[in-house]
Parts: sequence; structure tokens; C-alpha cells
Amino acid sequence: MTFEDLVAEGAAVPVEGWDFSWFAGRATEERPSWGYAKLMGERMAHARRALDLQTGGGEVLAGIPKPPPVLAATEGWPPNAALARRRLAPFGATVAEVGENDPLPFADGSFDLVVSRHPVTVPWQEIARVLAPGGTYLSQQIGSGSVRELAAAMMGSQPVTEAQRPERIRADATAAGLMVVDLRAEALRMEFFDIAAVIVFLRKVIWTVPGFTVDAYRDQLRALHERIERNGPFIAHSQRVLIEAVRPAG
Repeated sequence: MTFEDLVAEGAAVPVEGWDFSWFAGRATEERPSWGYAKLMGERMAHARRALDLQTGGGEVLAGIPKPPPVLAATEGWPPNAALARRRLAPFGATVAEVGENDPLPFADGSFDLVVSRHPVTVPWQEIARVLAPGGTYLSQQIGSGSVRELAAAMMGSQPVTEAQRPERIRADATAAGLMVVDLRAEALRMEFFDIAAVIVFLRKVIWTVPGFTVDAYRDQLRALHERIERNGPFIAHSQRVLIEAVRPAG
């Protein structure tokens, strides 16, 4: 396929939700060794009241083997919220449309489990507030400098934020009154086999290149396309951090 063919394909793929199945054969990403979905499913099986923050289209939450008696989720983007409501209806879950920086519409101590996979922002004080004493927060977060190689190909070298380094995450959780019981970080290899996969990724994972559009970055996309044609898959690395923290019962 030509560059223009691949650009047209990448620009046309729907990007609602967090289903990444389209990338099969077009891009790969290693998975963290801890297995977040399995960990979350185990915690959910023993929870009574659980909340999934920034659920996307509910894809990850829908994979739990046993939902708790009370299950809620939040999502800030209306198309994703609509997807999540449909997908999570069989679980009896409620989905609240809540902006990433907005207060959570739940009473103090409402949940004994709060989870979140790849949150854009982490409202630590709100998480601590809605957790019941003894409750757990489990999250897989995007670490500092994730996919920085791709960001650099589009925008040039960028400074790496300190906000999502593991020790900063620990400090923020502790400052909110939570006790960190597990904290792990891994760098994971990614491969993009064609420029259509790059475009879909940048349209979907919008914080990688803020404000990305095909038209604004056409020159950089063409250069990266030629690089892939010449050298093979473009290699980047995602950064992932697992944190589990507990609200002290005392």
C-alpha cells in the first residue's frame, strides 16, 4: 500500500473505546509481567462495592469473571461512556459520565475497591475519600516517558515529566492518606509495522502527541513511513506502573 493509502486507512478507523484488536498484525506491545486484568478480576471477586475509574468503553472491566454486588464506573468521553453502558449492562453496573478532573459523584466511603487502568489523571484525594476504611486502590498507570520515541518522531525530543515516576506516584498516594503495599514498574517493547498503525495509535492514545491530526503531522508521518519501509518496524517502549494502596482502617 502507498503512503496515501495507509494514511487514508489510519484516518478512517474508529477509535472509540479501548479495544485494540484492530492492531493485530499491524503493531505489537509486550504486556506487564504482573497481569493487571487477572489481578483486578481477583480483587473484584472478593469485593462488595467496586468502582472502575476512567473505564473507557468498559472493555477491561467486562473481562472480570465475577462482578461484585455493587459495581460502578466513570468515563469522561461521551462516546466511550455510551459504549461502557451497553457493555457493562449485563453486570448491573452503573456508568457515570465524569470528567477526568471533576469530583467523583459518590459519597465518602462508598467503595471497598477502586480500580483504574491507564488513567489520564489520578484524583488521589477523591480516591481516598470514596474508599471505605480498609479499602483498596489497584491501578496500572502509564509511566513517565511512555512511547517517547514516537512522540520524538512527531514533535522532536520532549522533556520527560516527573509526575508518573514510581516514587512520585508513591508520594502522591501517601499524601492522600493511602498506604502503598505494592509498587512495580516495567518498560515494554512496542513495534509499529506500518504508518496506518501509528496514525490509529496517535488518534486513540491522544496524550502521546497532544492535538495530533494527520494534516498537522503529514510531513513527520511521511518521514516515519519512509523509515519503516527502509528499516522495518518502528520500535518504541511503553512505561507501566502498578500500584496497590490501602486506606488505613484506623
